Amino acid sequence: MKKILLTFIPLILCSTLLNAQRRHGVVEQLPHFDKQPVHWGYFLGFNQYDFKFAYEENPPGGDVLVDTSLGFNVGLIGNLRINSFLDLRFEPGLYYTRRVLNFQNPGFTESQSVRELNSTYIHLPLLLKVSSKRWGNVRPFLVGGVSTSVNLGSQEKSVDDNSSGVFRMVRGTNYYELGIGIDFYTPTFKFSPSIRGVFALTDEMKPDADPNSPWTGNIEYIQTRGVFINFTFE
Repeated sequence: MKKILLTFIPLILCSTLLNAQRRHGVVEQLPHFDKQPVHWGYFLGFNQYDFKFAYEENPPGGDVLVDTSLGFNVGLIGNLRINSFLDLRFEPGLYYTRRVLNFQNPGFTESQSVRELNSTYIHLPLLLKVSSKRWGNVRPFLVGGVSTSVNLGSQEKSVDDNSSGVFRMVRGTNYYELGIGIDFYTPTFKFSPSIRGVFALTDEMKPDADPNSPWTGNIEYIQTRGVFINFTFE
C-alpha cells in the first residue's frame, strides 16, 4: 500500500499544479534549459531493497523471510539530449541498504536463523527518459533502462560461509529499471522527484560449500527487488 501511494502522490501533485497554472498563467522558468545538448546534476534519495527467493522442489531447509529497512542514495547525473522528448541519462550513485534474513528452520538456534546483510552498492544505470510536453513549469516523465552494480559488502571472496555465520552474495548484479517522475522548473535549477522500481536479472547468492547446506541447499536463486525514491537537482 505504501508503494502504491508513493506512486500516485507525484501524479496528484502534478495534476494540481497543472490546473493551477491553466487558471492563473505562469511565467516559464528556465525556458531554454532542456535545449542543452549535455547537462549535469546530482541526486539524493531513499531506497528499500528486498529479495525474491526461488526454492528447490525438495528443500532440506525452510523458507526465508526478509526484514527490510530504509536506506539512502547519493549520486551524479549526466544527461544527453536526443530530441525534444527523449534524453539518455547516466546516473552513477552510491546506495546503502540493510536487510535481515530469517531462516524458518525449526532446528536452528536464534544465532543460526538470522543473517544481517549490510550492503553498499556502486550502482551504474543507463536510462532513457521520455518526457511529456512541458506545461508552464511542470513536465512529467517516464524513465527506464538497464543497470549494473557492485556490492562492496558481498563477502563473495570469503572462505567462510553460513556454517561460520557468513551469508555470501556475488559482487556484481544486473538489473532493469522502470519509473515515473516530474520536472519542476525554478528560476535557478530544475528539481525532479521520481520513484523507480529495480529488478535483478541475475542470481545474487553464492551457495555454501556444502551442497546440502540447511541455509542455501534449498534455494535455487535469489534476486533483488527494490524501490528508489530520488530527488534530482540539475
